[in-house]
Amino acid sequence: MIADPLTGAGSEKRPLTLKRLLDWLFESETVFLVVILVGLLVAFTLATPSGTFLSVLNFKNMALDTSEIVVLAAGMTFVIIAAGIDLSIGSVVVFASVSFAEVMTHIAGTSGVFGGQPHDLPLAITLGVLVSLGCGLAWGIFNGYLIGYRGIPAFVVTLGTLGIALGLAQVISGGVNLAGVPYELQTSLGSGELFGTIPWLVVLAAGVVAILWIVLAQTRYGLRTYALGASAEATERAGINIRRHTLSIYALMGLLAGVVGVMDVSRLATASIAAHTQDNLAAIAAVVIGGTSLFGGKGRMLGTVIGAFIPAVLRNGFILMGVQPFWQNVAVGAVLILAVYIDQARRRRARLV
Repeated sequence: MIADPLTGAGSEKRPLTLKRLLDWLFESETVFLVVILVGLLVAFTLATPSGTFLSVLNFKNMALDTSEIVVLAAGMTFVIIAAGIDLSIGSVVVFASVSFAEVMTHIAGTSGVFGGQPHDLPLAITLGVLVSLGCGLAWGIFNGYLIGYRGIPAFVVTLGTLGIALGLAQVISGGVNLAGVPYELQTSLGSGELFGTIPWLVVLAAGVVAILWIVLAQTRYGLRTYALGASAEATERAGINIRRHTLSIYALMGLLAGVVGVMDVSRLATASIAAHTQDNLAAIAAVVIGGTSLFGGKGRMLGTVIGAFIPAVLRNGFILMGVQPFWQNVAVGAVLILAVYIDQARRRRARLV
């Protein structure tokens, strides 16, 4: 019987020591992440002017700023658990948002006033949303087909589509940001709040993550995703179509990029060409910091959510402290390297047990 590292259950009881407590925190990923997050919250509360960091408004802003990355990171959790990677999602978000804005302004006119009629607005928004989701899904299917059915490495495929999607978005927009999106979209979804408290974008992000959380933890689809990442050969021998499953995972990732395209345009009333160049790295960082192994077969959605908020808290705290933005990138990069080191250390320990 294996003993619990903290309580000593399953073996002779041993007194609790600092070393055993640290070992337990090290092995318990979720607890370890929560301790780090709480520690950052306490540190920035003490280091920033009173009432600035620890306030409802600031936490609302942090949740709003993190909502898009959380959605992308939730999809990236499936990709990385399946031992894959997707570098194209930032460009796919740009392509989807540009397509979304183009459709709406073409039907309803700029800000719903010029070139369109008021009754055109619901049609414009509906078609725009469908186009954004469809564009994201199409890019995901394209990635998944090349990776799953043609055997091209995911790194190469998604690095290629990163450039292709961004280039085509620039062609569609003429290389400039598309402004003048109907302001009704911004006032409803973009800046609207549930019960006048929780931003609708945060509610949307929470709903998407909750659904994916259940899918990953409670369904055959999630189980097959873990199995694919642990051993593609064994999964195929078990009768699972790994090509089709791989395609579906990247299709899901693309669909979520389309969702984020809608969220971004709704919030800013602009489809920005350069705003999402780092989204792929931010999503991957959130997943890895959250404890998902880059080698596949291991990870949890809760860890991803916490992993998305740790960099957000770091950036927000540094801003309130007046620290130069360059140091924010240094801190996030250091946390990412530490997370990968801890993952590798756990894997070495598991092999020794």
